[in-house]
Amino acid sequence: SGNHSTIIEFLLLGLPVGHHMQTLLFVLFLVIYLLTLSGNLLMIMVIRASSHLHTPMYFFLSHLSFLDLCYSSVTVPKMLENLLSEKKTISVENCLTQAFFVLHSGGTELCLLAVMAYDRYAAVCYPLIYVQMMNNQLCVRLVWASWVLAFLDALINTVLAMNLDFCESQVIPNFSCEIPSLFPLSCSNSSTNFSVLLCSALLHAFGTFFLVFFSYGRIVSTILSITSTTGRSKAFSTCSSHLTAVSLFYSSGFLRYLMPTSGSPWELIFFLQYGVVTPLVNPLVYSLKNKEVKVALKNMLRKSL
Repeated sequence: SGNHSTIIEFLLLGLPVGHHMQTLLFVLFLVIYLLTLSGNLLMIMVIRASSHLHTPMYFFLSHLSFLDLCYSSVTVPKMLENLLSEKKTISVENCLTQAFFVLHSGGTELCLLAVMAYDRYAAVCYPLIYVQMMNNQLCVRLVWASWVLAFLDALINTVLAMNLDFCESQVIPNFSCEIPSLFPLSCSNSSTNFSVLLCSALLHAFGTFFLVFFSYGRIVSTILSITSTTGRSKAFSTCSSHLTAVSLFYSSGFLRYLMPTSGSPWELIFFLQYGVVTPLVNPLVYSLKNKEVKVALKNMLRKSL
């Protein structure tokens, strides 16, 4: 038990590179973080300021932007601090707190992306009753359900991780703390933790993925039945942005949480994609591919000038 009490902090190794390269990485990630904050805040402001964007699709999109703000703010500031610091440490308590919010934010985004897929399914497949299907009350409930389900998932896994004893290597080969990264550091039996995380990841990930797959299966079937080329193009354009966001987040997130933690460089790559790149890219994808958002942005800028 004496050995168990010696580990009070972890070392977030990140990329083991020289001082000059770390300075360059700091500048790069700082620019990305500032662009992420400004892009997502601007998206939220545009949606709130434009009355014609007060629809279910943009209601969910504003929450996605808020989630991306939360996700990047949970991980990137600590990463920036460590890139400039000689002592790249984090206390066990802060590590578990960060791991909780990473899992909570990521889980909520998985649910929200599935909800947005269902919204596109309702819009494309049932356009005449879309307003009745996706009423305001249902939209609010779906968003709250996304937050609550992810909260429970993150809470269960974090509480279990709090019971682990850490007395082995204290090095985490990543920029941030995540639940899977803690298992190799534990000298107590973590098989229960791993089983619970795997089950929750499978239920959470594949449950939401099934809804996305079902929704887009029906959407593709409906689009192919449209005889007009213009109609097909319009129907597909309403879904392409969301499909891009789903592909970016699901691909890296699935692989990160379903693969064994081994300290592989791929773990860093997957983390950077869903934790840094995706929150930056989402507002760009939804604004550049969406005429309504571009018109609303121009109107807002014109009014401010």
